Amino acid sequence: MQKTELEKYYEKFDEDHRLKTRHGQVEFFVTMKNILAAAQDSENLSPIKILDVGAATGAYSVPLSRQGFDVTAVELVPSNLQKLRSKHEKVKCWQGDARSLSFLDDETFDIVLLLGPLYHLHSKEDKLRALSEASRVAKKGAQIFCAYVMNEYAVTQYCFGQNKIKENFGAGQIDKSFKTISKDGDLYSYVRLEDINALKEKSGLERIKIFSPDGPADYMRRTLNAMDQESFELFKDYALEISERPELLGAGSHLVDVLKK
Repeated sequence: MQKTELEKYYEKFDEDHRLKTRHGQVEFFVTMKNILAAAQDSENLSPIKILDVGAATGAYSVPLSRQGFDVTAVELVPSNLQKLRSKHEKVKCWQGDARSLSFLDDETFDIVLLLGPLYHLHSKEDKLRALSEASRVAKKGAQIFCAYVMNEYAVTQYCFGQNKIKENFGAGQIDKSFKTISKDGDLYSYVRLEDINALKEKSGLERIKIFSPDGPADYMRRTLNAMDQESFELFKDYALEISERPELLGAGSHLVDVLKK
């Protein structure tokens, strides 16, 4: 069977390494703080059940399991799932698509993580299908973490930063408002805050918060790498402190919408 572009990409991409870089550490630190806060807010008895959809090689599944949570991981790409299983952690692993989690029961999980699938789903219908499945398997009152990759970061860093903006316009990849136009076959789907708000409204879920897990970190890779450790720890605290500031939402490379069933 011919491999998909997504499978080819993740066979070459090292997600574990990305989150060990300094800009990746910022994203991981801020996201984990929010996941742990959601676990603390949960009214359900321990062990709290967490579902990680699009778990990749277990960047979040493994540390959450080590902290005592009951973690189930779902991953689409076989090579990622193989790497996760090879770690021999206490994580229940399934191969599956975020749009169809029929192998999981209704109202099972206290927290559901969608920290990757929505990056790669292009149509509104597919994104809503993933949100609907996450909601179905979540318990009442559960929090659902929905991560997106942002339009302005892509345009500034790649279209302009790599001097491809004229090429992108010529190929019909960007409209007159500088909104990226993604289609099936493209690796990523880039969104703006209004797109996330529209999906939230359609999903019927309630927003708890929305935060930028990396803030300015992706724009400051060289600066972060040059920092001494004490300064870097302060930067992580700064990124957490400003992660929900409305004037900065949408400017970073990612946003995480935390929704409640």
